[in-house]
Amino acid sequence: MSYVKSVLQPGEKVRVMGHLHWIAYWHAMLFLVLGTALVWLEYQFKINDLVISITAATFGVLFLVAFLRTWFVRWITEIAITDRRIIYKRGFINRHTEEMNMDKVASVDVDQTIFGRLLDYGTIHIIGTGGAQSLDRDGSAHGIEHLHRIAHPLAMRNAIVVK
Repeated sequence: MSYVKSVLQPGEKVRVMGHLHWIAYWHAMLFLVLGTALVWLEYQFKINDLVISITAATFGVLFLVAFLRTWFVRWITEIAITDRRIIYKRGFINRHTEEMNMDKVASVDVDQTIFGRLLDYGTIHIIGTGGAQSLDRDGSAHGIEHLHRIAHPLAMRNAIVVK
């Protein structure tokens, strides 16, 4: 059972389930492309077969480790917008959860790069109410931490700001 389903209150309905965008796999994709290019170049320049094998194995392992790590992080991260609150959970053994009631949301900011706009991902900043009491030690406004590489961030923002 997912964390979100286990903490829903009676009558509470999920508006949007969020997730990390596939762009989170960029490290794995980079290792795959670099490894393939290096193996191809080594083959073209007739480099020793042992060197080609070592390059392929090294970049293959790097790809696999990066891919599995990202898959695991995506699997254990839950983001939900309900009609009453925002729920964010990450972690597997050491779980970190943050929840904010909708009436405590002061603003929702979305940052998207050019690639973020093209591929529909971005960072969501949810800032809570409370004035000076809600400032962190560094003077920044308190709220749910920045949610990076979230798929469909504008849809999530719209689900939060619609009362």
